[in-house]
Amino acid sequence: MTFFNKDDVLNAFHYRASTRSYDGNRKISDEDFNYILELGRLSPSSVGSEPWQFIVLQNPELRQAIKPYCWGIPTMETSSHIVVILAKKNARFDSQYFAEIMDRRGLQGEAREKAMAVYKKFQEQDIGILDNERSLFDWASKQTYIALGNMMTGAAMIGVDSCPIEGFAYKEVNQILADAGLFDPNEWGVSVMCTFGYRDKEIRQKARKTFEQVVKFVE
Repeated sequence: MTFFNKDDVLNAFHYRASTRSYDGNRKISDEDFNYILELGRLSPSSVGSEPWQFIVLQNPELRQAIKPYCWGIPTMETSSHIVVILAKKNARFDSQYFAEIMDRRGLQGEAREKAMAVYKKFQEQDIGILDNERSLFDWASKQTYIALGNMMTGAAMIGVDSCPIEGFAYKEVNQILADAGLFDPNEWGVSVMCTFGYRDKEIRQKARKTFEQVVKFVE
């Protein structure tokens, strides 16, 4: 196993910045973008739920359709790729979705029953998200941000820029994409989006709190 040099990783973190102006003539290769998507797929999630789907939105008409609801972000046109990350709406412990998770893990019989009991306690008591569908969706959405972060960081490590997008009208964007047949709105909803491409100008160095302001050691 070959590991990365720490300085190289930190340099990628310093280089990464929310990119709002892309070179529209430069496209990410299929090989590089599949690598970025694979980083999302391999990301960790709470109780291994993987409550996400990644829609790579390259259709120019759909990009234009959602653009007015995305604070008029021009990168809808110039970014090489746009990824719409969906979150599962009803990932309950007793749902078919969780049954499929246990199938993938090969859990049967007593082992399956024990896992079900753990998931039930977790969702019902420990984190308390079974009160309403919005709580379940918000929990699933939190997992998608792990995948989002991994994709953006991994992209930066190969010189690809990105920008996470929360600034959009969720109701309208969900409606447009669902009407286009991209997902079942009863099962999935848009959690966050992200553009990828190559910056066309220098980006001002980002401001961050100091190490001491954000880290507390408890011994």
